[in-house]
Amino acid sequence: MTGGARSANGGPESNTSTTSSASTASTASTAPKNGSGKGGSGTREPLVRRLRSGTTKWHGPIGFVAVALLVFAVAPATLSPFRLELLAKYLCFAIAALGIGLAWGKGGMLTLGQGVFFGLGGYAMAMHLKLAEAGPGELPDFMVWSGVEELPMLWEPFRQPWFAILMVVLLPGTIAALLGLLVFGRRVRGAYFAILTQALAAAFVIWLVGEQGLTGGTNGLTNFSTFFGLDLADDADKRVLYFAVATVLGLLYLGFRQLVASRFGRLLIAVRDGEDRVRFLGYDPAVVKTVAFTLSAISAGIAGALFVPVVGIISPALLGVVPSLELVFAVAVGGRYALAGAVLGAVLLNYAKTTFSENWAGGWLYLQGALFIAVMAYAPKGVIGVAGQIRDFAAEQARRLGNRRSDGPRQPGPERRVPRPAPSVSDEKTEVVA
Repeated sequence: MTGGARSANGGPESNTSTTSSASTASTASTAPKNGSGKGGSGTREPLVRRLRSGTTKWHGPIGFVAVALLVFAVAPATLSPFRLELLAKYLCFAIAALGIGLAWGKGGMLTLGQGVFFGLGGYAMAMHLKLAEAGPGELPDFMVWSGVEELPMLWEPFRQPWFAILMVVLLPGTIAALLGLLVFGRRVRGAYFAILTQALAAAFVIWLVGEQGLTGGTNGLTNFSTFFGLDLADDADKRVLYFAVATVLGLLYLGFRQLVASRFGRLLIAVRDGEDRVRFLGYDPAVVKTVAFTLSAISAGIAGALFVPVVGIISPALLGVVPSLELVFAVAVGGRYALAGAVLGAVLLNYAKTTFSENWAGGWLYLQGALFIAVMAYAPKGVIGVAGQIRDFAAEQARRLGNRRSDGPRQPGPERRVPRPAPSVSDEKTEVVA
């Protein structure tokens, strides 16, 4: 009984071990064909995967550090005060473009009215600077020229610097939040939302021009001499202001990047790609889009507030439909699907605008348009997407090379004769008829 039990138990165990060893041997015998054999393509598969997955990407922390060194160390040391001031202006536009990259690139909301929020932040800061320059109890110079005898009640709170800074954030954010809840709650999206924001920008400019005694009219607010203790005519203080603008841009970029990497960012991208599906999963796309749109407006307001001391003017000509469209074009040129692309596009497009206008004053608009068309035709993902296109091309070439080498030259051998299938009934009838 004991020996029978041992033999009975030994049979299945031996069969199992045999099967396992056979499968192992089979796997080992087939490994060179799909693995790292001489004729296999497995040696190049890791390279293809690395190229496609982007492990060789240059951007990320290393790219951010490299750009930070370029902005904070190289540019101040090599550029003249005039060129450094121009770069500070470009960075102000980059802050506004960063908000468009969040709303449009990540959220799918094509906003054509960022000039409204840019102007709200700019005028809030400009009002404080004009009052600080005029002195206690005095009127700003443009009000004196316009015949205003008493400071409007709307201007009085802006004497306090903390109130002006608060309004730079609250005014654009509150208006954007109310507009977003009203519009997105009614499921207005796509071209209708873009037209609505564009109409808002046009109406805002009309109101600014019509209120000569309140906003400076067509001329806007100009002639700023100081900014929180900085002398705007001194090159050293201008350098400090440049560093402040660059720091704000870097902090906002890091904050938006962290937001996109969070759960909210993934949800925002999901709303962009399939809003109805997100709604069916139990989320409210209107709230998600409103938050992103509000953050975009706050970014534009901060950009406008910094633009005022850097450039020395804020006027309706900088806030209308055309400037808003230029910001969108800049984001498209740089690459709207990446926050870094929005920043790069704003700097690149404004630099091209300055260069073209200096060298070809009569036709710089044509050159700027040609630049936009060229980028859209040959780099649909923007300038920052060119690296991805090159990486994908290299991965495709590596894959083709691996497949070509894995096939190898066909060795001559005896010709195999394929047996002819037996004729069917229809074939027999055909042969008889023939």
